[in-house]
Amino acid sequence: MTNKFLYIADPMCSWCYGFSLELQTFLADMPDAELDIVLGGLRAYNTQKMDADQRHMILSHWEKVQQVSGLPFDMTGLNKPNFIYDTEPACRAVVAAKMLTQDMPTKINFAVFQAIQHAFYAEGKDITQEAVLAEIAVEALNRFEQAEIFDYDSFLETLSSAECKDETRLHFQQIQQWGVRGFPVLLLVREDGLHMLSSGYAKAEVIARNFKEVLQGFS
Repeated sequence: MTNKFLYIADPMCSWCYGFSLELQTFLADMPDAELDIVLGGLRAYNTQKMDADQRHMILSHWEKVQQVSGLPFDMTGLNKPNFIYDTEPACRAVVAAKMLTQDMPTKINFAVFQAIQHAFYAEGKDITQEAVLAEIAVEALNRFEQAEIFDYDSFLETLSSAECKDETRLHFQQIQQWGVRGFPVLLLVREDGLHMLSSGYAKAEVIARNFKEVLQGFS
């Protein structure tokens, strides 16, 4: 039986960045597992320029995630003039990838999600910009496929389309309907419904233990 998981997250959520490596480790022993990503919209459609207080608050979160996860952070990434912390474009880039890879293994979208995270947190790239996101996503998609299947112009066209924007909005609405207040969330999908494996950051071994306990309930 193929294991199916639902991952609720936002590429610009720092705890999601910390969690991604743990999720990758957990999934490593399940090459056929399906991972459907629902985008959270942490600060979607934000229009306010970042001020010093907000920058300080966010960096304090980053420092905590860095301490817990050991992942690299470029702490200068928020210093761009007039930077607006809008997570909608990054979420939409993952939705665009999902739209373009419907006949491919779902893990390819997780590869895009991780690439966007790494570009923002470890490389300090401005992933609120569509052009930047298209470059990151196409590189991740082609690297996953080990072939030059996707191209920048086509991805950018999908990313900027009204259809993609509408689909992304539906993701955010779904999160609100479910009452999810924080990210990341990992759920196991079974015929009888959804089973919580992690709410918030967790180590791979904790996810694996929770997964085992849920499966034992069906034996």
